[in-house]
Amino acid sequence: MAAFNLTPSDPSTFILMGIPGLEAAHIWISIPFSMSYIIGLMGNFTVLFVVYKEQTLHKPMYLLLCMLALTDIGMSTSIVPKALCIFWFNLKGITVGGCLTQMFFLHAVSVMKSAVLVTMAFDRYIARCNPLSYATILTNTRIAKPGLVGLIRAVPYALPMPLLLSRLPFCANRIIPTTFCEHMAVAKMSCGDITVNRTYGLVLGIVFIGLDLTLIALSYGLIIRAVLRISSKEAHQKALSTCTTHICVILMSYASNLFSNLTHRFGQGIASHVHIILANLYFFVPPHAQPYHLWGQNPRAS
Repeated sequence: MAAFNLTPSDPSTFILMGIPGLEAAHIWISIPFSMSYIIGLMGNFTVLFVVYKEQTLHKPMYLLLCMLALTDIGMSTSIVPKALCIFWFNLKGITVGGCLTQMFFLHAVSVMKSAVLVTMAFDRYIARCNPLSYATILTNTRIAKPGLVGLIRAVPYALPMPLLLSRLPFCANRIIPTTFCEHMAVAKMSCGDITVNRTYGLVLGIVFIGLDLTLIALSYGLIIRAVLRISSKEAHQKALSTCTTHICVILMSYASNLFSNLTHRFGQGIASHVHIILANLYFFVPPHAQPYHLWGQNPRAS
């Protein structure tokens, strides 16, 4: 264990504190963390397996579910193993390279997930507003293209973050009061000027997340308008049922993500443990809800 007794002044490492103020409860906190992670992995791998084995599910809607499952697996796996090492074994040290790598994957996968959610909203719009042309408009090949675009745009969004941080000086303070390497949490540890980091993170977050939320809101606005034109109450319920779970996942994903980003910049009055716990919900709650997309959908509806 002595090999991991790292000091904050070690120039090759950062120290992840876990959840400051709740150190005594780390073991108990690790129970829902580990259970959530295992359940999320099982659910999402089950989605991937079922869609792969069932030929009738080889449709755009279910391919999107697979993309969403992969992003959820990638995001949670990026932080949970290290968080559990902190909670169980007090292994708080992480190399600078490891921290920056984790940061890149977290932010890149987050942008990819946002792109998938936008594509799912468009999928639901076509299914509800132009159902007769659904199979013609949304083919498997056309659904794969937005996934590729999401991957391409994620790299230029996330790559500058570790590059900007790698140029900052880190003096005596190398303690990061959280469970994972988030861009602004690491930047605040620097003894240099982080104005560029603050501006980049805020502007790019508004551009990417704001644009995606606008497109999603537009899609569901058109869906609601189309549904309200349907005279049958039963048809109303059937049309909205396939969108409800997706809307819940969107709300959970974006709400926790926006809360984390804004509190890092403007939420000085919020207790650190509250901020950290809510930030971690972004990696745990959506992976639980996502598998229910599959069980709540009717293949004939697409």
